[in-house]
Amino acid sequence: MIEALGVPHTEVELVLVNGESSGFDRLLKDGDRVAVYPKFEAFDISSLLKVRERPLRVMRFVADAHLGGLAHLLRMTGFDTLYDNNFEDSEIERIAAQEYRVVLTRDRELLKRRTITHGCYVHTLKSRQQLREIFQRLNLASSARPFTLCLHCNTPLHAVDKSLVLERIPPAVRERCDRFSTCESCQRIFWEGSHWRCMRSLLDELIPPPTRPEQ
Repeated sequence: MIEALGVPHTEVELVLVNGESSGFDRLLKDGDRVAVYPKFEAFDISSLLKVRERPLRVMRFVADAHLGGLAHLLRMTGFDTLYDNNFEDSEIERIAAQEYRVVLTRDRELLKRRTITHGCYVHTLKSRQQLREIFQRLNLASSARPFTLCLHCNTPLHAVDKSLVLERIPPAVRERCDRFSTCESCQRIFWEGSHWRCMRSLLDELIPPPTRPEQ
């Protein structure tokens, strides 16, 4: 009944029927009063959960084919996010179930698949707006670890001495930058250039200074 009204079960954390916490398998009767709640942030409701084994707290993601830009931005902020524009819905469903990942999608029908327990329907269309939406809905600011993952491979970045990458960076970068990171998977080199400054300005909007992790 909840999904028939347009709300995917993945966005539900607590269901009360006549004031009693209930699971999705409860059969409704005439006169039942049903209250449906999304993920809680201010309160720990683990002891009340009936709709799944644990609260929606695993902040690893798998994004569908329409959310490549959002996937890259989530990686930029340090969140493990799988994305491939060739992923079929069945593959996303399998990954989410096996790796306990939160599904991000603009397809409500995908979120209604029974084996998907963690998911968010993304309302906005532009990737930056989508990042702001997901940060706010899932309260991600305090968990962010900016610039720690490769934007392309989703693997951890490692600091590398400038002397080891001199031959692989542009001359202007050699003069201007001293800190570098590298990805062991794709061997790309990252530094604090114009793209980094653009991303930093976006992060300043999302992560207030008191909660921003030290870099």
